[in-house]
Amino acid sequence: MDGGGRLDQPMMRSGLSGDQGIGAPHDGSRSVRGRAAARGRWLPSFRSFVARWHTKLGRLPLPRGVGITGSILLLAASLGYGVVKGQHIADVVDWFKNTRDTFANTVGFRIAAVSLSGSKEVSREEILTTAGVTGRASLLFLDADAARLRLLANPWIGDAAVLKLYPDRLQITVTERQPFALWQKDGRVSVIADDGTVLEPFVEDRYLGLPLVVGHGAEKQAKTFLTILDGYPDIRSSLRASILVAERRWNLRLINGIDVRLPETGVEQALDRLVALDRGKQLLSRDITMVDLRLADRVTVRLSDAAAQARDEALQARKKKKAGDA
Repeated sequence: MDGGGRLDQPMMRSGLSGDQGIGAPHDGSRSVRGRAAARGRWLPSFRSFVARWHTKLGRLPLPRGVGITGSILLLAASLGYGVVKGQHIADVVDWFKNTRDTFANTVGFRIAAVSLSGSKEVSREEILTTAGVTGRASLLFLDADAARLRLLANPWIGDAAVLKLYPDRLQITVTERQPFALWQKDGRVSVIADDGTVLEPFVEDRYLGLPLVVGHGAEKQAKTFLTILDGYPDIRSSLRASILVAERRWNLRLINGIDVRLPETGVEQALDRLVALDRGKQLLSRDITMVDLRLADRVTVRLSDAAAQARDEALQARKKKKAGDA
């Protein structure tokens, strides 16, 4: 201690007081100067290293054609961007197809002859156009499977085969669906095939003799039901329309206006009863509007208004006669 009671020197060295926070600013400045000094030592070395390798790489010989290749790639990228941006992809694809077909035709793969069989409702021009057979098409690049799928998209064509016969012949065979019935739904009548496919959304005069089926789902069930009716020619010949009710059972609308209600099951048995009643009692020739065959143990008949009135008058006359005799 000095004369004033103070220590001549501190109890700890300033280098050991970092844990207590005393003298910390002083040590921080030293560490900053240390890092700066270290960076000053390795930064020139790193720059020298980079410069040496840059010089070596610059001396390496580049492969021949690198400049041309880079220019072509840049041009291709620019063209690709313009095609996508301008929405010209379809045009480019068509151009590419035409170019390859032109090349194939030049070397001897031009389609010189097309053999077509099985077409009646679909014209030759429509079939060739659908299959992609044009004046520029080549046999080499014609996709037979894709052409067949495009042909099957036509409702008239049920099956198709496309065969390439090299070097220049093409064979196309189609199997057409046949008009089977007329289908009425929501007031619109269409021509359908036996599998329910709609062939025409309108009816030409030549189809007016086809049987008429009515109702949702009738186009799918028509073949099965009309096949049953084929076993009853007298009923089939007097039939105006077959009406599918709730996609479960059928009603018959006869030419004379009588409605015949058939059951959901046992259709053949119900038709047998109807034929027997008509032959034995001329049921379908009477003045009636409805025959209900839905119940197996009974037949319900509804008279027409005129017949019902005549029946009521006959009953009244009979009653009066009985009252007079009494």
